[in-house]
Amino acid sequence: MNRPVRVLVAKVGLDGHDRGAKVIATALRDAGMEVIYTGLRQTPEMVVNAALQEDVDAIGVSILSGAHMTVFPKIIALMKEKGLTDVLLTGGGIIPEDDMQQLNKQGVGKLFLPGTPTSEISGYIKDWVKENRPF
Repeated sequence: MNRPVRVLVAKVGLDGHDRGAKVIATALRDAGMEVIYTGLRQTPEMVVNAALQEDVDAIGVSILSGAHMTVFPKIIALMKEKGLTDVLLTGGGIIPEDDMQQLNKQGVGKLFLPGTPTSEISGYIKDWVKENRPF
């Protein structure tokens, strides 16, 4: 790949806790990725439109509000509708294991719990992009 991996980091909904998203955004930048951080209170439509405009390889959604079973399926549906089928949707937050498995079956990538080493997250994104978005 001739360019850095491009990742959109987003906070969706009314969840106002963005410290984790900012930590992840910084860690991904430190790992050599280009990061676009959308800020707080984004809608799924805003996230997908930004991903399309920025030509990203991956979308990372930080969610602590408990709305993950609504937010991730909505984003996946919009991604399919807009033709972003070769873009990774990943994320993290407070998400029960059973919900993670259901979301994975719907097409969401690996989801990370608080406390996951940032190197694990950046490694996952880089590996996924290398396998799924060859340039």
